[in-house]
Order: sequence, then C-alpha cells, then structure tokens
Amino acid sequence: MTDATRESLVAKVKRRGGRGDRSALSAWFFDVDRMLLGLALFLIAIGLVAVAAASPATAVRYSGEHHQLAPLHYFWRQVMWVGVSLPVLLGVSMLPVATARRLALMGAVLFFALLALTPFIGAEHNGARRWIGVGIAEFQPSEFLKPFFIVAMAWLLSLKAKDEELPLVPIALALTGTVAALLMMQPDFGQTVIFCIVTAALLMIAGTSMRTLAVLGGLGLAGIVAAYLFYGTARARIDAFLFPGVEGEGAADHFQTDAAHRTITAGGWTGTGPGGGQAKFGLPEAHTDYVFSVIGEEFGILACSVVATVFLAIVVRVFVKLLDEQDEFKLLAASGLAVQFGAQALVSMAVNTGLAPSKGMTLPFISYGGSSLIALSIGMGLLLAFTRRNPFLTRSPYVVRWGQQ
Repeated sequence: MTDATRESLVAKVKRRGGRGDRSALSAWFFDVDRMLLGLALFLIAIGLVAVAAASPATAVRYSGEHHQLAPLHYFWRQVMWVGVSLPVLLGVSMLPVATARRLALMGAVLFFALLALTPFIGAEHNGARRWIGVGIAEFQPSEFLKPFFIVAMAWLLSLKAKDEELPLVPIALALTGTVAALLMMQPDFGQTVIFCIVTAALLMIAGTSMRTLAVLGGLGLAGIVAAYLFYGTARARIDAFLFPGVEGEGAADHFQTDAAHRTITAGGWTGTGPGGGQAKFGLPEAHTDYVFSVIGEEFGILACSVVATVFLAIVVRVFVKLLDEQDEFKLLAASGLAVQFGAQALVSMAVNTGLAPSKGMTLPFISYGGSSLIALSIGMGLLLAFTRRNPFLTRSPYVVRWGQQ
C-alpha cells in the first residue's frame, strides 16, 4: 500500500461519522433533534419499568383456575413491542418531509376506512368495539389514525397560504365531525375529545378568526351537553365524577378512580420500592389505563412529577423549536402532533389523579399495548421528521441561545 493510498484511507475513516460524512445516516444524526429523541427514548425506558411493576397485578387479575399467567407476562410482551416500535420510530424520523407527508395522507385514508368498518367487524372488549383482529393479533384503527389525521389536517390547512378562498375550515370541521361520529359509535369518548382538541389547536395556529373559534367553542360545549343527555356511558362517568355517591352504572367508574387515587397516594413521596406495592392489585387495568398510579405507589409522587415534567419538556421543546419555522405545513403538522401527545398524557394523568372522569386513555410510551406503542412511534417519528434542523434557516430574534448577551 502506497503512502498516498494510506493517507486517503485514513482521511475517509476520520470523516466517517463526523460532520464531513454526508451519508444519509450521518445527515439524519446531525439534523434530528437529539434532545427530543432522547426524551422519547427516556419515556419508553420508564414505560418498561412501569409495566414490569404493574404486570404482576394484571397477571393475577387475568389468571384463572386453568390458565395461569407469569408475573412478568406483560413486561416481556412489552419488550417485544418496544423491539418492533423502535425501528419504526427511527425509520419514520429519517423520511424526507415530502415522503412523510405522502405516507401520512395514504395512512389517513386507509385507517379512516378501517375506522368506519370497526363498529361492524371489530372485536368487542368491555362493552366497546374498537379493535380489528388480524390473525392472532388485534389493533385499534383510531390509534393509528391520530398521527396520520393530524398531518393530513395540517396539509389541508396549509393550503390557505396558496388560496385564501378555499373553504378549508368547513372541510376540516366536517372531517373531524365524521371521525368523532365514528368514534362515538364504538363508543370511544376519550379519543373523540383528543381529535377535537387537536383540530381546535390546528385551527387556532392556522390563524382562524376569533369569532369562528368562539363559535367552535360553543359547539364543543353543546357537544358535551349532548353527550351527557344522549350518551349513557358519558352521562354515567360524568355523574360518578361529579357526584361520588352515585349508584348504578356510574358506580364502577367511581370505583376505578377511587382505586387509582388510593394506589397513587399509597407510596407517599418516595414510593414503596419496586415490587413492594399492594394497592395496585385492586386496579382494574394496572398495566394500561392506570399505570401512572402504579408508578406513584412503587416509585413515589416524586417519580410521577418527573414523568409529568418529561411530557411537558417534549411539548415545550417542540414549540420553542417551531418559533423560527417558516414552512406553514411543518409548523402545523409538528404543532398538532405535539398537542396530541401532550393532551393524551394530560388526560391520562388527570384520570389517575382523580381530576377527570374515567376515559380509558393510555399514557403515551408508558402504558402497555402494541397498537398504542407502534402508533405513538409513528407519531413521534413524524414529529422528528418535521422538526429536523435546517442549518440555512434564519433564526428568530425571539429565540435566545445560551451564552448570548
């Protein structure tokens, strides 16, 4: 080997993985928001610990005389789902914006059609028909529709910059109303609330007039009143939340929220320690809807505060990063995904702490579930794809960097 060849080889090795390396993987690594990615991975790690803590209680609950589940049955299944979800998250985050948008639009059409079929062909669990079976597995179309629907709505509203005469607000409201109607047929009031919150946030960020937003707020209140009057499940849950002594159908929901409150406060500030919780055995769904309460019992209120802070940090990180975003579509898409992520976490934690009626809402990246974890990974991957740094973007004068005077 000649000296020139050796020097050329050494130079290539030195450039590999550095800023001089312009391969697709290297470009992604330096362009992606590594703090946002790290926070998401941190939540997934917390989720594995939380599911491991909740798994024994759920295994006891679903074991029978002839069928015994291992204490860590749900933990090992969650490890499997994490193994599936991580490549999805990283793969979607590497997509160019145009490709990610096309993927989301096609996914929105596909899962909207599946959502429409769910009330008729879906599998029923606990009185709700929200899942579609595929072989030995089941998935929830509404979970996958959320990120795709948000991106599709962002693309639709971004067209306003090209033609202000387009009736985009009525179209957006019609699409959201259709999705809400299909969700209420399952029924799934919690997901309906999330879709409506995200649509309202997107309309606000898109510059919709305050008069229109006020009308939409009135329609939202009217919808809640209508749900209370004509939707028995919503009425029972609201009554159980507002009037704790209520008997009848709402008593079961009141029992769930009471059990969650007892569990989350049983560990005090620092918790009973891993595996030391006993109140969790009284929870109906310790590994999914009420996993936040299990964290409180075994790791303490301080650990719950850390989890809440991580969710807040993700949302704040996204919006701070979008202060200097000039692309209307990326601004709306990333904002909508962040609002959905934060709203779902807020509702789940509010239910666990007794601040909201029971809704059956999973805690993002922490609750057990294959559909939820993969769908959230798609959403986070899209969020990372839309917030990848553009080094040629003009910095906003309102963004202050550390070290600047």
